[in-house]
Amino acid sequence: MGISNIIFVVLFIGAVVWFAINVKKIISNIQLGRKVERSDNAGIRWKTMIKVALGQSKMTARPVAGLLHIVVYAGFIIINLEMLEIVIDGISGSHRIFEPLLGGLYSTFINVFELMALGVIIGCIIFFTRRNIVHIPRFHKAEMKTWPKSDANIILVTEILLMTAFLTMNAADIHTNGNFIVSSKLYGFLPTDENSLHLIERSCWWFHILGVLGFLNYLPYSKHFHILLAFPTTYYSNLLPKGQFTNMEAVTNEVKLMFDPNADPYAAAPEQEPNAEVIRFGAKEVNDLTWKNLMDSYSCTECGRCTSECPANQTGKLLSPRKIMMDTRDRLEEFSANKGVDDGKSLLHDYITPEELRACTTCNACTQACPINLDPLSIIMEMRRYLIMEESNAPQEWNGMATNIENNGAPWQFAQADRLNWATEE
Repeated sequence: MGISNIIFVVLFIGAVVWFAINVKKIISNIQLGRKVERSDNAGIRWKTMIKVALGQSKMTARPVAGLLHIVVYAGFIIINLEMLEIVIDGISGSHRIFEPLLGGLYSTFINVFELMALGVIIGCIIFFTRRNIVHIPRFHKAEMKTWPKSDANIILVTEILLMTAFLTMNAADIHTNGNFIVSSKLYGFLPTDENSLHLIERSCWWFHILGVLGFLNYLPYSKHFHILLAFPTTYYSNLLPKGQFTNMEAVTNEVKLMFDPNADPYAAAPEQEPNAEVIRFGAKEVNDLTWKNLMDSYSCTECGRCTSECPANQTGKLLSPRKIMMDTRDRLEEFSANKGVDDGKSLLHDYITPEELRACTTCNACTQACPINLDPLSIIMEMRRYLIMEESNAPQEWNGMATNIENNGAPWQFAQADRLNWATEE
């Protein structure tokens, strides 16, 4: 094993370990959320994951972007199968170790990889153009400034460079004589002497492997972590019909008690255990949300399809479902860094305002539009529940409606006995 192989092994192990540390941190952050049962209907969940995450069925709702995304995604995954050969070569000092093992099939595989690489380059160039030249409106909302904007461009440029390095490496490889289907077209632009070709091939080889390892460790800090999280996120999707809301067990039990003729209204409430967790009505902080809500925040692709479909956002209101997901993730990172110690801030009010939450019509357009079945509405409703049940913070019109429902059984200010008076008037 030469010095270059030792360097490769050290870098490879270091990159994998660092990635594992960051993934463990994210898992720990997700586990700060409340428990929610999502292990039922395993068969349906597997089908949902295969269809939505692997098959990307919801991406095709916008055919052009959907097709390009499928090409880029499939191309990037398939091409990185070649990473197995690169890793073995890097450790052992061999060169294209699979070539003698696969014989003629080797060229077929590399040709497929090269065509996919070309597809990734073309797709990324189009995506970059759409974001920065065509200016698709959903990519330029208020929340898509500074880092979120740069994040998307960094990934697109990185993928273009990685695929270009892969093709250039193949073109400069004197052992293959530039015979592959795409890289052969680059061969004429390279120097002809073997020393220069070898230097270019080795440089591109190192650039490609280090770029992939860097990309791997960039993922946990980027919205592109959805490449991995899309699978568990879609598996644990909410299978309830859209529009069906959850009830708090404590509230449900109180209502049942009210309707129980045998219940003692003066009975003392059961004593809580000394270290029992205080359950809030709704969510003020990230740890009041469920672990699935927190996983969704890390899985958000920031594509903006939810916001572009939101009727409140379209009419100029502050609500942006994408911002809800981004704010939840940002606050979770801050909350975790502070180890849960009160820093005088909270998700509600400091990150997300009541005005944003009240603008929501609960139409479920955001959940329907999300390519990986995220559920911004559940986060919105939990915070609205806190505003009303814990802070009594609701617009006067809402309070009037709630009072009428409580007293009259309907939103209108008429007694039940007078509801049919309109039918008897002459």
